[in-house]
Formats: sequence, structure tokens, C-alpha cells
Amino acid sequence: QVQLVESGGGSVQAGGSLRLSCVVSRYPFATAYMGWFRQAPGKEREGVAAIYTGSGSTSYADSVKGRFTISHDNARNTVYLQMISLKPEDTAMYYCAAGSGSWSGPLSQRAYDYWGQGTLVNVSS
Repeated sequence: QVQLVESGGGSVQAGGSLRLSCVVSRYPFATAYMGWFRQAPGKEREGVAAIYTGSGSTSYADSVKGRFTISHDNARNTVYLQMISLKPEDTAMYYCAAGSGSWSGPLSQRAYDYWGQGTLVNVSS
């Protein structure tokens, strides 16, 4: 059974940093689309960053470009999301996802088949 386990969430003040991790089990990690999504209360889930582990190609939502960096470690089957200059509007539950991609692009939920349980990020002003 495929398993994705996120960690690294927490509470920080605006301007602070966090690094999220997602460990993936029983999935072909070396050639996968890996995405980070977030969902704030009362809002739809949105894609914030994605990476194709086969090439290292990345994609970012405009709202996080220059502040968030997605990376991966094939030896550890782990994908990371480094977040700096955090803003209160970044507050959300963050989810890791794994999939084989979609015509709708790597920041679309359609690109992903498996999801983690989420880790909460709270940014206070």
C-alpha cells in the first residue's frame, strides 16, 4: 500500500521559515510527479509546488514563487518544501501527493493518485 507521510508543520511568525518533508513508501519515487498542495479553512485545495523526480523539473504557484522551494532526495524517497518569508496567508493544511502526471499540469490535483494526511502550517502576524 502506497504511503505518504508529511512532517515539519508548525506555528511561526510572519517572515519565518519552515521545511516540510514527505516520505513516500511503496511507490516508484524515482520517476514520479510529487506535489505539495494546501488548503486553508473555507478555501479550495490549491497546488503550490511540484517536481518531476525523473528530471528535477519544478513548477510553482505564482503566490509562492521566490519564497518556496521544492526538492527531492531519491535515496530517501523524500520530497521537501522549503518555505521562507512566510505570510499569514500561507496558513493552511499542507498535503503531499504522488502521481503520474496529467494533461492539466503538475499543479492540478488530477496529476496525483496518492495523498498524505497533511501537516498544519500556521503563520501569525
